Amino acid sequence: MKTRTYTELIQLPDFESRLDYCKTYGKVGKETFGYDRYLNQLLYRMPEWKKVRRDVIIRDQSCDLAHPDHEIHPHGYKYKILVHHLNPITKEDILNRADCVLDPNNLVTVSYDTHQIIHYGYAEQTRPTVVERKPYDTCPWRT
Repeated sequence: MKTRTYTELIQLPDFESRLDYCKTYGKVGKETFGYDRYLNQLLYRMPEWKKVRRDVIIRDQSCDLAHPDHEIHPHGYKYKILVHHLNPITKEDILNRADCVLDPNNLVTVSYDTHQIIHYGYAEQTRPTVVERKPYDTCPWRT
């Protein structure tokens, strides 16, 4: 498997290409470091993680897959801003504080839904479509 990088990701012009680039084709219930909740808690409470997470969100301007047309508006768990590792990390990576865990070139801002798609995919018929927005398109009485 080829190593993914943020540097390569942002060269892709559209959201769908970025999504395809990030997909891991994982399976629900397959063991990952997330299986060991204590490791999640260790990692996500580290001051170093909090700083790099903040820096990545700022760098990506709170945009899904760092795509400027896909700003994330956090409200509720499904719209939480997440920071995703482009290359999966292991328990050993966390325990040994491997560089890949905190490397901004291995991290990108994503929404909850995008994170689910990256890890678990979806059926072609349920693929989300992007609707082009127009001024006042949600206000039918304005033209």
